[in-house]
Amino acid sequence: QVQLVESGGGTVQPGGSLRLSCEASGFTFNVYPITWWRQAPGKEREWVGDISSDGSMPDYSESVRGRFTISRDNAKNMVYLQMNRLKPEDTAVYYCRRSNSNYWGQGTQVTVSP
Repeated sequence: QVQLVESGGGTVQPGGSLRLSCEASGFTFNVYPITWWRQAPGKEREWVGDISSDGSMPDYSESVRGRFTISRDNAKNMVYLQMNRLKPEDTAVYYCRRSNSNYWGQGTQVTVSP
């Protein structure tokens, strides 16, 4: 069955960096775009960015563009979210999702705090 598993979350100080990973299985990974989302406490889930099936066309929300980078390794069925210059407002649970589907990972917590 389709599975997406995020990892790499944690607590970091403002200005720090984290790299999240999303490991996919159960489907032909290299034909699907993958998206990253996040949900902060008390807020709706927010789109962070996405990457095309071949990794050539990442796109980002305005709030993270220039700080976050999405990449993928189709040989390993992995997608990555490199997060730099983190801010307290980046605190959220981060999810990966197979684009245009109801397949989500379980999420990984990112906390940015002094």
